[in-house]
Amino acid sequence: MVRIITLSNPRVALAFVDYMATQGIRLESRPQQGHTVELWLADESRLSEVENQLEQFLRDPAHPRYQAASWQTGNTESTLSYPRYSYLARIRSQAGPLTLAIMVLSIVIYLLMPVMGDDRIMNWLGWPADSSQYWQLWRWVSHALLHFSILHIMFNLLWWWYLAGPLEKRLGTGKLVTIALVSAFFSGWAQSLYSGIYFGGLSGVVYALMGYVWLTGERAPNVGLSLPRGLMVFSLVWLVAGYFDVFGLAIANAAHVAGLILGLLMAFKDTRHLRNQR
Repeated sequence: MVRIITLSNPRVALAFVDYMATQGIRLESRPQQGHTVELWLADESRLSEVENQLEQFLRDPAHPRYQAASWQTGNTESTLSYPRYSYLARIRSQAGPLTLAIMVLSIVIYLLMPVMGDDRIMNWLGWPADSSQYWQLWRWVSHALLHFSILHIMFNLLWWWYLAGPLEKRLGTGKLVTIALVSAFFSGWAQSLYSGIYFGGLSGVVYALMGYVWLTGERAPNVGLSLPRGLMVFSLVWLVAGYFDVFGLAIANAAHVAGLILGLLMAFKDTRHLRNQR
């Protein structure tokens, strides 16, 4: 098999493939990056014929004979096939290792809860119930990995991916670790004072990321992080609605407020440092 040419316009490439099909010559089209297309010939004995036809085609690719060929063969095997859109590839492209690890860990724990029992998982990962559990240091942050419904985990993981992914890509895994651990601890502590130890979810961390990303984008746009103001307004409306029980859902309001305040404070500190570096 021999490569004939690379064309930047897929429609032009398809027109030539269709025309050659009417001449009894089969060309294979291979889409490349940037929408370019490579044309390959399997029967090398007909290379000179293809090259002659290509030379004429490139002089006038809009000639009616090529359009007629497309009408004649455009619905046959000569059609171009592009790679299918991959959601997994899209998720990985915008997420660093920590972002992906937290998503996978949260999903695994969520799937284990109905198998092993909610109470058992809560006893392992929930906020410390008393002083005898204070030494189990993971409990101060592991409550963020607990989710209790499909809506709960989907909402939190979508926001986590949307906010944590770009932050990790631009500021590094270390910065995301700091924000996640600190916000998980303080939002959990605030929620435990408000409602006791029976709570869980990434929402406190998510609100910290909202505050951090939004304020960083406002004060230091050169960092490359931003949260549209409309989404920030939505998050505030959701927060207020939670306090008035508008949706009839069990919402960790104290964790949301604590996380948001903490994220804003951390962003103010970091952007002040960046401004002083100018």
